[in-house]
Amino acid sequence: MHSSSILDLPGEAPAVPPQPQTAPGLPARLEQLRRTLRPTPHVPLAMEGVDLFAKLEYVNPVGSIKDRPAFWILKQAAERGEISEDTTVIESSSGNFASALAAFTRLVGLRFIPVIDPNVSSTYESFLRRICDTVVKVDKRDDTGGFLKTRLQMVEHLCMTVPNAYWTNQYANPDAADAHYQLTAGEICADFDSLDYVFIGVSTGGTIAGMSRRLKEHYPNVRIIAVDTQGSVIFGDTPRKRHIPGVGSSIVPPLVSQALIDDVILIPERETAAACRELLVTHGLFAGGSSGTAFAAVKRYAPKMARRRNGNRPAVLFVCADRGTPYLDTVFDPVWTIQLE
Repeated sequence: MHSSSILDLPGEAPAVPPQPQTAPGLPARLEQLRRTLRPTPHVPLAMEGVDLFAKLEYVNPVGSIKDRPAFWILKQAAERGEISEDTTVIESSSGNFASALAAFTRLVGLRFIPVIDPNVSSTYESFLRRICDTVVKVDKRDDTGGFLKTRLQMVEHLCMTVPNAYWTNQYANPDAADAHYQLTAGEICADFDSLDYVFIGVSTGGTIAGMSRRLKEHYPNVRIIAVDTQGSVIFGDTPRKRHIPGVGSSIVPPLVSQALIDDVILIPERETAAACRELLVTHGLFAGGSSGTAFAAVKRYAPKMARRRNGNRPAVLFVCADRGTPYLDTVFDPVWTIQLE
C-alpha cells in the first residue's frame, strides 16, 4: 500500500528547510554606520560686534570631527575594493582619529592598530587599549621636537610587516578632505543663508581642505581663516615643542595645499588653555584644545572683521572639533598650564 506523506497532501506546499542568513558585506556594513553620523548642531555665542556661532562637532557618535573622515575613508576604500574582511587598518593619530577608527573598525569586524605618542591624553589611550588588540606607542621625538615623523616611520614599518595592512593616511588621503566637503560643509551650507568668516583649526589639513572648497562655492565672499598653534610648521613657524594635541603639526600635510585660505592666525598654547576655560565658564561649551585655539583666533581677529555693506554684523562660525573631557588633566588644569608659553 502507498503510504501518504505531507508531500502527497493536496493544497500543501513542500516543506522548505530554513536557509542560513548571509551576513552583509563590508561595504554594506559600513553604509549602515552612516545612520549614526547625524548632522551636528551649531549654537550662537555672545560676542560684541559679530554674530558668532560654534559648530559642535563633538556631538558626533565617537566624540569628534574625526568621525567623519574615519567613516568616509573606510567606506570609499571598501567600495573600491582596497580593504576587505582580512584587512588590518593602521593609522598614526593624536587621539581623535584613532578613536573613531577603533570604534568603526570594531563595529564592522576589521582589525585596527593605532600608532600614538606620549602627547595623547590618558582618556584616549585608555579607550584605545580597551578596544584594540594592539596599540603601538612611540616615545622618540623627531627633529622638530614633536612625534609625528616618528609615528609615521612606525606606520611605514607596520605596513611592511603586517599582512594585508591598509594605511588610511589622514594626512594625504583625498577622501579625508572629501568627507568634510560632502558632510561637514554640506551641513553648514544647509544651515546658514550667509557666512562672512569661518575659523578652522588645522592639523592634518583634511578639514580645512574639504570645508574651504565647499564653503567658497556656496558663499563666494566668505573668508576662510586657518588657525594653527605656535611651534607648528604648517604655515612656516619655527618648530618647537608643543603640548596640546589636535592642532598643529611637525610636517606640512599634503592636504593643506588643497585648502582655499584667506588668512592664518597662530595662537600660543597658553592662550588656547585660557580660551577653553572661557568657552566653558562664559558660554557653557565643554570643548577641547583645537576648539579653544579656534575661539582664541576669533577673539584676536574680531577687530579686523568689518560690518557688512548693509550695516549688519558679520556672521562668524568656528569649529568645535572635540569635547573637553580628554583635556581635563591638561588644558583645564591650572597647574599643568604653567608650563605653556
